[in-house]
Amino acid sequence: MSRSNTPKSTPAAESPRRRGFAAMTPDAQRAIASLGGRAAHARGTAHQFTSDEAREAGRKGGRAAHARGTAHQFTPDEAREAGRKGGRRSAEARAEARAASGERKAS
Repeated sequence: MSRSNTPKSTPAAESPRRRGFAAMTPDAQRAIASLGGRAAHARGTAHQFTSDEAREAGRKGGRAAHARGTAHQFTPDEAREAGRKGGRRSAEARAEARAASGERKAS
């Protein structure tokens, strides 16, 4: 007696029903995930990224986006404006740190 290893063709085998998260709308998935994140933060068990971890995660995501061809390509004007914005933010943060420590700006 020989058995065939090919699955029987049934409607259920041809198109499996989505279950769990896969069956939910993206908004429903997001709402449930948000509740889980809030609960983890409330319990103190949520992961808190260090600056180095966040920087590496950003690099990894950027590499993946470039490899897929989905990364945003800055125009020269956009890049210039982003650099200005970062410079301003850095200067503001340094000024706030100096003010908090009571240090005066060196002239």
